[in-house]
Amino acid sequence: MGANLKDKVAIVTGASRGLGREYAKALAAAGAQVIAADIKDCAETVEEITSAEHSAIGIELDVRDQESCRNMANTAVSHFGKIDILVNNAALYGSLGTGRFDTLDDKDWDDCMDVNVNGIWRCSKAVINSMRENKSGSIINISSLAALAGLPYALHYSTSKAAVIGMTRAMARELGKDWIRVNAVGPGPINTPMLSDPTEGNPEQFGGMVPMQRIGTPKEISDAVLWLFSPQSSYVTGHTLMIDGGFCAQ
Repeated sequence: MGANLKDKVAIVTGASRGLGREYAKALAAAGAQVIAADIKDCAETVEEITSAEHSAIGIELDVRDQESCRNMANTAVSHFGKIDILVNNAALYGSLGTGRFDTLDDKDWDDCMDVNVNGIWRCSKAVINSMRENKSGSIINISSLAALAGLPYALHYSTSKAAVIGMTRAMARELGKDWIRVNAVGPGPINTPMLSDPTEGNPEQFGGMVPMQRIGTPKEISDAVLWLFSPQSSYVTGHTLMIDGGFCAQ
């Protein structure tokens, strides 16, 4: 059964490309009114959604700045009247320097934590009053296989994504009494433009490391996200769903 999100209002951060764009498109196709938010231009994401006769607007968002996060939430409420869904997807990875943990640059470490961890905290703070007023809401924080498997030479990223899981559990415990659910998704190797970038390796190489012997598709991730926002998962909160072809089960 497909998710029916008619009349729901959804914010997706980091929505200008990759999985963020896929989440935004999937939510819109399920009937949600979508706010695509990113520090980069979301015009292409919005165009793909509206050309399919679904509803979306784009907004500039810097998750490092609380005022920018508040503006995102205020824009959603002024346009659509409420906020039902938040996908905390914005994150740093490809732009970070890598290396042995004791050689990592201090600025890369701080930037990674500020976006990947503090950004989720700031965006969640910005939307929570609307969700509390509605006595309903659902937040999904995007973690990674790095949180459980650990990525060598990327301690900052692995640490930030492990923190996302801890935040998810604590937020779920706090917000259950407000009828707000908080879950996380941990994607494994997924066929996105970043994975196909020659500087990042190649899909075949990653697929050989997965028990299912292939990389995942964006639809397999977005379908799981839709399920976590649907009534079918109404008793699920504080959970991290690893969608990784068994990578972290090894």
